[in-house]
Amino acid sequence: MIDDLDESLQRLLIRELPIKNGEVQIEFDQPKREWSARLSRPTLNLFLYDLRENNTLRQPEWQIERNGDGTATKRRTPARIDLHYVITAWATEPADEHRLLARTLLALLRHATLPDEILVDSLQAQPTPIPLRVAQAEELTKPTDLWGVLDNELRPAISCLITLSLNPYQAVSGPVVRTRELRFHLDDASAPDRIWLVGGTVRGGTPTQVTLVETGARIAVEPNGTFVIGNLAAGDYTLEMIVAGRKPTQRKLIVPSPNYDLELEQEVPRKKN
Repeated sequence: MIDDLDESLQRLLIRELPIKNGEVQIEFDQPKREWSARLSRPTLNLFLYDLRENNTLRQPEWQIERNGDGTATKRRTPARIDLHYVITAWATEPADEHRLLARTLLALLRHATLPDEILVDSLQAQPTPIPLRVAQAEELTKPTDLWGVLDNELRPAISCLITLSLNPYQAVSGPVVRTRELRFHLDDASAPDRIWLVGGTVRGGTPTQVTLVETGARIAVEPNGTFVIGNLAAGDYTLEMIVAGRKPTQRKLIVPSPNYDLELEQEVPRKKN
């Protein structure tokens, strides 16, 4: 994925500077002394010097998708990784280096995110636009430390921060939990009492009102027809459902049961005389 980001940045700079007929070389090497000594033409170097997770954007919760076949898929949200680049210009004359740096800075500042049309391969599947932050004050605060490690002379540089989504997790699919059973007892000798929490889906119409007849309790139903009922003892129950434009209808609910889905009959429209 990082190599795809390098190629995407190269595409962006070639288009935006613009670079024609290979007049400027774009590289991603460590700008060490021996590397810079070998350069023979103007060069723009993008050195990736740090990668770390962006804890501010961390979202540890799972995403759950219902598949419509009685199963659900759980996915972890991707990790957000900050990639730190330092961009330098190399030429024979300082004036040429400064012009190249200025053109590069203007090209990058025109974009708050990487444009979709320059993204390659894996980057096209990113869940969110890829943010691009350039020349920020909090980045590269001690450039002398960086150039000391690289054993090269201090020179002007542009900091560039790009945040990618990386997902090392596998999606998990399985059946939807429809029943939860709670057992409790007062002492070790007594038989445990049991209560259930059950859930299902109403199909054939979305009720505007659902009532558990035995208790008179109103049952909430989601727009997709799903419902959950808690604190039920074992036994038979009756649900009364009202769908707009239809007569109230009742359906039996047996607890416990392997399935709590309820089917409503479609009303046949009356023929006009």
